[in-house]
Amino acid sequence: MLSKESLLQQLKFTLIDTNFDYLGRKYAGKVRDNYSTPDGLRVLISTDKLSAFDRNITSIPFKGEVLTQTSNFWFERTKHIIANHVVATPDSNSVVGIECDPLKIEFIVRGYITGSTDTSIWSSYQKGERLIYGIQFKDGLNKNDKLDAPIVTPTTKAPQGQHDERITRDEIISQGILSQEDYDYLAQKSVELYEFGLEQCAKNGLILMDTKYEFGRTKDGEIVLIDEIHTPDSSRFAIAATFEERTKAGLEPENLNKEFLRLWLAKTGYKGEGKVPEIPDDVRVETAIKYIEAYEKITGQSFTSEVGDVTTRIDQNLKKHFNL
Repeated sequence: MLSKESLLQQLKFTLIDTNFDYLGRKYAGKVRDNYSTPDGLRVLISTDKLSAFDRNITSIPFKGEVLTQTSNFWFERTKHIIANHVVATPDSNSVVGIECDPLKIEFIVRGYITGSTDTSIWSSYQKGERLIYGIQFKDGLNKNDKLDAPIVTPTTKAPQGQHDERITRDEIISQGILSQEDYDYLAQKSVELYEFGLEQCAKNGLILMDTKYEFGRTKDGEIVLIDEIHTPDSSRFAIAATFEERTKAGLEPENLNKEFLRLWLAKTGYKGEGKVPEIPDDVRVETAIKYIEAYEKITGQSFTSEVGDVTTRIDQNLKKHFNL
């Protein structure tokens, strides 16, 4: 684990955006800068931006490295479930992948009833709704209760600055967003990925409460896993050892993901609308610690990096990879 002093020093070097013209056409996502190369590849560079409530909130030191390295850990271990887009990892913030046409649906798999956003099932359940995402929920559930079985609750994939919206299986099929065959295949693969992640996390004292998956279609028509997998951005991780005690007491689980910052924002009254509150440095550093702890607990490896300029390092490594 890097020291708090190192994290504080890195605040002034956090990566917000990139501009590598030699990589090709650029598309800036919420967190990743994507470049489509002339030879049919896509370079994904994870910045240190943190997105919550579908808004860019702040930047977190070393976050981009944590996301890339955590995803690479899982991409390698889930290839037996579904193929993914990864071709090479020339830098700790960067992945070279197959160019895909991203599907316009995010597959969210939930093993627990929780969340603080408008698309979370808990937000709807506590308002009295029982038919959520086309799924019937029983009465008597409390926040953070484990569900009888994992469920798939898809959302639309909104453009940057807009909110993802809940959508049902029937709506996705009837609107022609995905065929029934493709939807059912990806829903099944999403559950398989979640159950694999749940099992692996349990070995390291973590609970994978929920997560999201994104898929893309290659030029050959194959659907593959893209973007990221089981990272602190896309998933809620809770500490297993204290989970039951805390939830029975009505407390939030100890979490290792951006839920820490989501909850901090919610306490200020911010839930995605209006001006984003200024995030204090100590909150940014504490969030970084959560991300790094998640990486280390998931992988069993120590996170190492150096304080300093991130852009120059990425530039040098990408030019070396592409022989530029």
